[in-house]
Amino acid sequence: MCGIVGAVAKREVSDILVEGLRRLEYRGYDSAGVAVLNNGQIGVTKRLGKVEVLSQALTESPLGGGTGIAHTRWATHGKPSEENAHPHLSKNRIALVHNGIIENHEQLREQLTDAGYVFQSQTDTETIVHLVDSKIATGLDLLAAVKASINELDGAFGLAVISLAEPDKIICARSGSPLVIGVGIGENFIASDQLALRQVTDRFIYLEEGDIACVNSNGYLIWDEADEPVIRATVSISDKLDAADKGEYRHYMLKEIYEQPKVIKNTLQGRISKDKILEQAFGTEAKAILDRAEHVQIVACGTSYHSGLVARYWLEEIAGVPCSVEVASEFRYRKFVVPKNSLFVTISQSGETADTLAALRLAKTLGYASSLAICNVAQSSLVRESDLAIMTEAGPEIGVASTKAFTTQLVALLLVTIALGRRHGLTAEAEAEMVAALHSLPEAIESTLTLDAEIKRKSEHFADKNHSLFLGRGAQYPVAMEGALKLKEISYIHAEAYPAGELKHGPLALVDADMPIVAVAPNNELIEKLKSNLEEVAARGGELFVFADVNTGLSSGPGLISVHMPTVASVIEPIIYTVPLQLLSYHVAVLKGTDVDQPRNLAKSVTVE
Repeated sequence: MCGIVGAVAKREVSDILVEGLRRLEYRGYDSAGVAVLNNGQIGVTKRLGKVEVLSQALTESPLGGGTGIAHTRWATHGKPSEENAHPHLSKNRIALVHNGIIENHEQLREQLTDAGYVFQSQTDTETIVHLVDSKIATGLDLLAAVKASINELDGAFGLAVISLAEPDKIICARSGSPLVIGVGIGENFIASDQLALRQVTDRFIYLEEGDIACVNSNGYLIWDEADEPVIRATVSISDKLDAADKGEYRHYMLKEIYEQPKVIKNTLQGRISKDKILEQAFGTEAKAILDRAEHVQIVACGTSYHSGLVARYWLEEIAGVPCSVEVASEFRYRKFVVPKNSLFVTISQSGETADTLAALRLAKTLGYASSLAICNVAQSSLVRESDLAIMTEAGPEIGVASTKAFTTQLVALLLVTIALGRRHGLTAEAEAEMVAALHSLPEAIESTLTLDAEIKRKSEHFADKNHSLFLGRGAQYPVAMEGALKLKEISYIHAEAYPAGELKHGPLALVDADMPIVAVAPNNELIEKLKSNLEEVAARGGELFVFADVNTGLSSGPGLISVHMPTVASVIEPIIYTVPLQLLSYHVAVLKGTDVDQPRNLAKSVTVE
């Protein structure tokens, strides 16, 4: 959630830093701060609340200087306060800002306290700045001290450091949290997101995992994870290439489908290490809230409701925690029993969905232990009114039919599932396997997107159809529900989803040559049962469209059109199998000539009952 901005220039940089923070406000934060080197001192201003409060403070007491760093903080260690806000200082000679989680901060704090360092905050970040200072005290320069320090850090970090002794440089390092260098003329910049720097440059260098960089006003040097000097490509970004522009894509929906590898990576950054999740990144109250959760009640609407249904399978199978999922508009108007120590989870892309927001407000009167919001808008009502919030980092979603918001919701819910699983018998080995699957997820979606042209060709079979059935088993059933929703939303084809085993209990009566049947078929323990269900359709003359793992043996033939999917870990199958259904719906809608991005009668954010 946090944002980093830095600048090294031959002009005053304070205003540049503050403007950069403003451009990162969409991420959500609780405090903001700036540190600038000037005349042998480090000037620091930090404020609780909005960037505008910080800006006003700097107007009243300006910080002059050409080298500085700035930060917006979302509390993870220590409550929101000026003391816990970044930048953090060590002996008034080094300042540092940091995104991410340092897992071994308690051991480092004890070690540094014994060495005579006095801590002013409760943050994990302050341990890093004192650690760097302790290395400098042994005779190292700033770059060498940072390199030595990060070798002792466990966790995820993106950090930037400045020093009075070397005033014309910023040292930055990336491990699990993004950083970018903005290239100027006679000045250079760093940030956690290039959006923060678009007012000063259009040329960027994206640091890769493990990179360390030394940035000054005249240039920059980069070392890779093996401490070898490297050259990273400089990318020029046009002003047109932003979230409000379709770029090369015909529709926003297609653009947002293709953004999913990137936004999923953004959602994971700073929240997982090599082999575990970093639940501290969820917020300061996360541990206490998750510790007492013995039951989960999920409430949502539409697409978000479907993500909750997938999460129920995960929570009960992986975490061993009972879970109930309900449509918000139904939850509000019935009587129910609140289980002991129940965590109330709301899911919403906008955070302003009227029924979901009203359900949260009702839940607060009913004795739920605590509340957690999964949301894409940091300053939304849902986030502000919940005890804990996990942001999906999907970025602006313009198309009414949700795509990237859905898959990032699933990622966030899987992180919560693993965190709860730790408390209910999930082994470190099992967690490591799931984290490895999450690391592989962006690349797996990239692989799935290569099926686009094939799916486009096969979507032509739907051009003259008016009805369709979607089938799935287990956690793929809510994926089928989401696929059916997408098709009906944007193509206006009537589509319904069923558990595949329910076919014989009614839906088979609808099957004929004019009713295409779409099925999702990963190669899991339910595949043989699903094959039997598909044979029931084929026997009645139905036309099958199956998205099947390449190892299932389901290949195109009479009455069966198959698209072979990549083999992935079972825990991420619901996320992967969502993508081809999005593409199918999109291409069918284009063939039908409907308004893909603004389908009739629908709105992006439903703020009324």
